[in-house]
Amino acid sequence: MGAPASGRRIRAMMPYVFAVLAGLCWGVGEVFTRSVLHTREVTPLAAIALRSTVALPVLWLVWALARSAAAPDTPALLERAAGGTLWKLVLGSGVLAGAAGMAFFYAALGGAEVSRVKPIAFGLAPATAVLVGWMVLGEPLTTPKVLGLVCILAGVVLLTGAWR
Repeated sequence: MGAPASGRRIRAMMPYVFAVLAGLCWGVGEVFTRSVLHTREVTPLAAIALRSTVALPVLWLVWALARSAAAPDTPALLERAAGGTLWKLVLGSGVLAGAAGMAFFYAALGGAEVSRVKPIAFGLAPATAVLVGWMVLGEPLTTPKVLGLVCILAGVVLLTGAWR
């Protein structure tokens, strides 16, 4: 017998709860980062190195805890991943989103207000993802998505003062 409808609804909502929590963590965390970078006591690359050094053990711990609660047939780590899958993960997540994205973002934070840098970076990210998802993955490009992108990009322009 399946889970009750309320349980399914809660499970269906969890990705969005996690997205909200991620946004809150990044928003507060980057205010701290901007504050530190503007002291000129730490370089952007040193800040990224420290961030990664602190994050990795925490992520491995979270992975281990989640793994212990996972279903028995869940992959332990990457043993089911084909070569192409691993390369996409390394290049897309590791090099582009991880190293390059963080390096550019921290360099931007080191020289400008977080209230301007964050909307540009985090507004362009969903616009890029929607368009690349449509062009490469064949995801639908619906009217609501296009209108949402227009609203996001208009919001970025208003937040950054680019219209002045």
